Amino acid sequence: MRDKELYRHLLGLSAPWVVAHVELKVAEQQVDVFVEHQERSAWPCPQCGVDAPLYDHDEERCWRHLDSCHFRTVLHGRVPRVRCARDGVRQVRVPWAEPRSRFTLLFERLAIDVLLETDLEAGSRLLGLSWDEAQGIQARAVERGLQRRGQVAPQVMGVDEKCIGRGHQYATVLTDLERQCVVDVAPGRSKEALYECLKDFQMCQLAQVQAVAMDMAKPYIAGIKEFLPGGADKIVFDRYHIVAQLNDAVDKVRRQEQVQLRAKGDARLTGSRYFWLYGAENVPPHYEQNFGALRNSTLKTARAWAIKESLRELWNCPTLEAAKAYAKKWYHWASHSRLEPIKQAAAMVKRHLPNILTYFVHPITNAATEGLNSTLQLLKHRARGFRNFVHFRIAVLFHCGKLDLYPTEIGRASCRERVSSPV
Repeated sequence: MRDKELYRHLLGLSAPWVVAHVELKVAEQQVDVFVEHQERSAWPCPQCGVDAPLYDHDEERCWRHLDSCHFRTVLHGRVPRVRCARDGVRQVRVPWAEPRSRFTLLFERLAIDVLLETDLEAGSRLLGLSWDEAQGIQARAVERGLQRRGQVAPQVMGVDEKCIGRGHQYATVLTDLERQCVVDVAPGRSKEALYECLKDFQMCQLAQVQAVAMDMAKPYIAGIKEFLPGGADKIVFDRYHIVAQLNDAVDKVRRQEQVQLRAKGDARLTGSRYFWLYGAENVPPHYEQNFGALRNSTLKTARAWAIKESLRELWNCPTLEAAKAYAKKWYHWASHSRLEPIKQAAAMVKRHLPNILTYFVHPITNAATEGLNSTLQLLKHRARGFRNFVHFRIAVLFHCGKLDLYPTEIGRASCRERVSSPV
């Protein structure tokens, strides 16, 4: 009697469900708990909730529960079925597990906590599950999280690409910049991939999007203009990618000048490649002496670096009008620098200037997306790769989607009862 009462509290069972008996298998280190229900002629239909007459019982099913004193605990029971006038024959919902699950709500909650802290391989070992069972728990958690999130488009979004495999395999990552989480991820870095990330939102919801931070990739530009109402005015080209283009131009100038200097026996630029990638305020102290002499010299590379650093001040302008005036002066300087890579980068800035200056209407960057990319890289490393893109997407949304992953309120209530139980 005491073991029945103990497991009734541990499982959070209430009428009409009772613990019929408990079997302890010491050799197998397993506890089997058998549940039954009291006599009842009608049960609520799982679809419409209307009471319907009992039809029959399914064959006995098993659910994995939380371990008892380090013993594997398995719940056994036959689930009744009802004949609903509207929905036909349906299996009744049980209070300890979700439909089609082989685990109790409390076990799934524990499994989600473990899998959030580790990868599937390690999590499955800790939980005593197979890899497929652990992945199934993860997939169901993401599915319920997406259903609870609903179809509400974030007002401020970020779009970026992420390399996910060898041979230039990429994915498109759509992020909510306000909540700093992944909204969705799709294979490829095309307009179609962007559509896959946005397709669950209605046009009226997409119309509420205020701004999208992104790089200058043509497919993403075309996609935002096509899929978002007024999208052309909502694009904010990320400052990091703009400055990265100028960094590449500075490096090209350095390489060209280094060849010319070496021919004259001048080795000043040798070993200085990474000096020029720093912003003026970020130069490490141990580089300052050597780099200070270089950047204050008359080298072409020093001039290119100064032009790049000058562009960074654009985003510090107090108003949009001040930024337009500053950009005009900067472009005149860069385009007359007689440094071909810098002139090409300046032309790129001029082409994209309207959506660079959108920053002063919507002051956002893609920094949150870049930060999430590092988390995605860690997921790839810990998983040692993924079997397919579906598994990759599930892992990304599980760890980076900020979804409500846990089972239903019934499971949470059972968990609260278990914690507060005097047993």
